[in-house]
Amino acid sequence: MYINKLHTLIHPGQGIAPVLLRGVLGITFVAHGAQKLFGWFGGYGLEATGQWMASIGLEPGWFMAFAAGSAEFFGGLFLLLGLLTRLSGAALAVTMLVAIFSVHIGNGFFMAANGYEFGLVLMVASLSLVLSGAGKYSVDQWLYRVARK
Repeated sequence: MYINKLHTLIHPGQGIAPVLLRGVLGITFVAHGAQKLFGWFGGYGLEATGQWMASIGLEPGWFMAFAAGSAEFFGGLFLLLGLLTRLSGAALAVTMLVAIFSVHIGNGFFMAANGYEFGLVLMVASLSLVLSGAGKYSVDQWLYRVARK
């Protein structure tokens, strides 16, 4: 029973399209997570991001910044590797849902006005990986083969 659940969780699918999607999403999420956690790529780092999150009502701010940054950074790394892709995609989709409704929804659709356009695209792409799995050339593919033996 548990092996069947594991198979469902890590089943990578057979397509190549998820590999391309994982690459672009992984890089994007790693970069955004690194901005929040480490202040890399022009980001503000954990303390300042936490203060900003607290200022918009996401309390406790430091924890919320750590949670969002960690989901993005480590979830993005996992997507790049194709490791636990369905779980990572789900965590990232929830992170984007929170970002959309707590930050962007009041600004309209377009990204130019800090709207929810970009967050929506990232959320739907993440959900796509939840449904499709990692595809070929992934750690999930390797784990799936090992678990079947």
